Amino acid sequence: MNTEKSRKSKFSFWYVLLLVPFITTLFPGMYAFDEPRLMGFPFFYWYQLAMILLSGVLTIIVYVKTKEK
Repeated sequence: MNTEKSRKSKFSFWYVLLLVPFITTLFPGMYAFDEPRLMGFPFFYWYQLAMILLSGVLTIIVYVKTKEK
């Protein structure tokens, strides 16, 4: 029926975008550096902050592109 169809989740390649911030912060050894600094903050800290902001933007994009019309 129609309700059964709406319960099933559909895979969308937009969801793959949500993996980007997760994978890029998965291995801290890849970004655990002091230099370059941004406004006095070591790379380690501002990189993580940038990933938080990127996660929010990507979540909004995925939501808009995958919501039911």
